[in-house]
Amino acid sequence: MSDITAPTPPAANDRALYILLAVVFINIAGFGVIIPLLPFYASSFGAPAWQVFVLFSAYSLGNFFAEPLWGKLSDRIGRRPVLMITIFGNAATYLALAFAPSLIVAFAIRFCGGMLTGNISTIQGYIADVTLPEMRAGRLGLMGAAFSLGFVTGPWIGGSLANESLGLAGFRPPLFLAAGLAIAAGLGVALFVRETRHGHSDAPRRSRFAGLNDAMAHPVIWRVLLVSLIAIAGFAGMEATFGLWAKASFHWGPKEIGFCFLAIGLTAAFAQGLLTGPLARRFGEPATLMVGLVLIFIGFAFQPLVGGFWQLAVAGMITVALGQSLAFPNIGAILSKSSSPERQGEMLGLNSAAGALARIVGPLAAAPLFTKVSISAPFAVAAGMCLPALFMAWRVSKAVRRSA
Repeated sequence: MSDITAPTPPAANDRALYILLAVVFINIAGFGVIIPLLPFYASSFGAPAWQVFVLFSAYSLGNFFAEPLWGKLSDRIGRRPVLMITIFGNAATYLALAFAPSLIVAFAIRFCGGMLTGNISTIQGYIADVTLPEMRAGRLGLMGAAFSLGFVTGPWIGGSLANESLGLAGFRPPLFLAAGLAIAAGLGVALFVRETRHGHSDAPRRSRFAGLNDAMAHPVIWRVLLVSLIAIAGFAGMEATFGLWAKASFHWGPKEIGFCFLAIGLTAAFAQGLLTGPLARRFGEPATLMVGLVLIFIGFAFQPLVGGFWQLAVAGMITVALGQSLAFPNIGAILSKSSSPERQGEMLGLNSAAGALARIVGPLAAAPLFTKVSISAPFAVAAGMCLPALFMAWRVSKAVRRSA
């Protein structure tokens, strides 16, 4: 069975933490490079709007299958080898996407990219290994800040370096840069990250569904997974339509969308780096999670009312970003506290899989809403989905108090 190794020196843990934060940043920056580009990238192949949504979902489909696999494998063989496999593999997918000969091949590459960036639960497991329980929300908040900075930088890089007029070749410079950053992150893990777990070949193998059965039997974990699934599905649907919505509403292109994500990401990075940990320690993770969901609801509900005022649209998205900054790190912290040490990677992997499933369902559900109902319908539906998520978060709060 996998065991946590002997404690490493604090300086080594801190150094590894910074490297892992860089890995998160690069993972999301590489994902973010695609966000403002994907409608235009797909257009270079002559793709209709519905295929843009499928291209978004292909990445998340890969995440869905990979996150439980990598999280469970990292519990068994160690965090470090899993990180190195996924990071270097991710670099290869960026290069492959730059030279995709057809949209079908691009779908396959996006799926593989999702498989190989499904290492967030492994990173969360590493942070949990080296962090005291009462400090995990704050440390996971720092991870969220790195996530948000990647969310800022990726769209900015993609929007600034891409040249739509050149066709597929115009999208290669940002993809080359994303590949180079991933290689640098992999080298950082190889050189500076020490293993926190021992792998044993005689560890008993659990069935694929054993972790899911454990999660569904736990009064806190299954509710937290449901919160992730509902809240992220609404956000993913909005995210997939945002570029098309902004283009229709304000005549924006990749550069303007990239700068909008810059404002969103800076807000999220500030909140996750400076607010999430102190608020969680002061009021508890479940209460902070609920406040975050309320802010997400307000931001989404506001978007259909902005009319032609792009400044109001940015303000609404900043509100959503602030809410996410408070909500999602606390989901990870609650899961980590509720899981046994030898199952943390597995449970965090299930949470990431729930998020990936949401990112599959969200864009596919948003497509007919956007094209058949209204360009603002995905925002309204996303706001409505926050209400059952908020109710389930309240049930999480009660379950946490009972188990304390």
